[in-house]
Amino acid sequence: MGNCGECMGNFFCRQKNTNVRISLPAVCLVWQIAMIVLFGVFIRYDEESDVKKWIEFKHTNNITSDIENDFYFRYPSFQDVHVMIFVGFGFLMTFLKRYSFGAVGFNFLIAAFGIQWALVMQGWFHALDPNTGKISIGVESLINADFCVASSLIAYGALLGKVSPVQLMVVTLFGVTLFAVEEYIILDLLHCRDAGGSMVIHAFGGYYGLAISWVLYRPNLHQSKRLNGSVYHSDMFAMIGTLFLWMFWPSFNGAITDHGSGQHRTAINTYIALASSVLTTVAISSMSEKRGKLDMVHIQNATLAGGVAMGTAAEFMITPYGSLIVGFGCGIVSTFGYLFVTPFLEKYLKLQDTCGVHNLHAVPGMLGGFIGAIVAAAATEEVYGKEGLIQTFDFEGEFANRSVLTQGGFQAAGTCVAIAFGLVGGACVGLILRLPIWGDPADDNCFDDEVYWEVPEDEESIPPVLEYNNHMIHKHQDISESNFSVEQS
Repeated sequence: MGNCGECMGNFFCRQKNTNVRISLPAVCLVWQIAMIVLFGVFIRYDEESDVKKWIEFKHTNNITSDIENDFYFRYPSFQDVHVMIFVGFGFLMTFLKRYSFGAVGFNFLIAAFGIQWALVMQGWFHALDPNTGKISIGVESLINADFCVASSLIAYGALLGKVSPVQLMVVTLFGVTLFAVEEYIILDLLHCRDAGGSMVIHAFGGYYGLAISWVLYRPNLHQSKRLNGSVYHSDMFAMIGTLFLWMFWPSFNGAITDHGSGQHRTAINTYIALASSVLTTVAISSMSEKRGKLDMVHIQNATLAGGVAMGTAAEFMITPYGSLIVGFGCGIVSTFGYLFVTPFLEKYLKLQDTCGVHNLHAVPGMLGGFIGAIVAAAATEEVYGKEGLIQTFDFEGEFANRSVLTQGGFQAAGTCVAIAFGLVGGACVGLILRLPIWGDPADDNCFDDEVYWEVPEDEESIPPVLEYNNHMIHKHQDISESNFSVEQS
């Protein structure tokens, strides 16, 4: 037994090898080929993107104009969400001084693989035709695939700089799979409303990443402390990501809500909550420093907390001042999280959260889910109207007799399901990632692009040459012959 334990210890603690020349190409190529096969077997155009089916659909429903195609209603929101996924999330993580390639490049890799796998996984649960065995996809499927990928990108934030690209592919594979299952349970079986994904995206993604990070705890991560920080220009790049996310978050929350008042109301509520988050974040950040200076970490992250928390309740009649209160509260909670909770988690719970996803996604997502439960339970026919209640909460079919109190209870239960899936699923995936076969960096080599990227050398400081009336010098005269030159050694 002693020899067995020693062998296991040597296996898990052997020296890190970051050479991914075989593993990364193998994973990318094999999994891409698998996607081609799965798409060939299952994926087809839906009735609004297939030319033959669209013509038949128009005739059947007496539609005379192609402008009635759902593409023209959903595509602007899809564009906004797509920018958030590839630009917003990517650049938000460029704050590390030597990990910008990894932040944007691996974000690109995760999203590109994840949207393909999401179309298949979500299709099996939501769009599989039992008669033909095929999955029909359209523009709304693309939006939902982006939503699915967002949860894996959130998880990446907790692992930033500490894992290999091969590990990130594994995180995405299981993350998308778990997301599809918990989304089906929450939205279909429990019949919760969560258009902006406070529960299914942010709470799940945040706790999924935190659980993985906890299992992958590195007691000697301080050896890379010199790189676990920002410089002036890296914080500016990260702020680009913040502004993209902040501007497009109303589209994110409202992309798949009902046409008409539902989508309109969602944009208004999210817009107002985000604005409120900014002021409270600035206030708390300034109060926390003796001379009132602002911390860029707070401005980059906590200013977005209102958008996260409004993901569930934004399509409800929460009222504009209610949205302000949500943004106000979440701005405070998120900023305090960066000030006190993140250091506490690392010191006492051994949880190393590089981007602070606990404060931006996990807690605001959880709060957003419970806020949605409260607002749903408080809904009245006087405010919504009878038809409005049916439309907002989709009280039709087998759910036609559900009361708003019952709906509120299920909304709260859905939040708990998302958290449980994130924690348990993340812990299991973390155990898989502990295997020493993934090419992850050593403790003294984290947060550094040079491990996995060809990084151009820093610009050499070329000694300046000061010349008097340089334009008067003969063109063929060597610069060293100038009688009025000063060289810096």
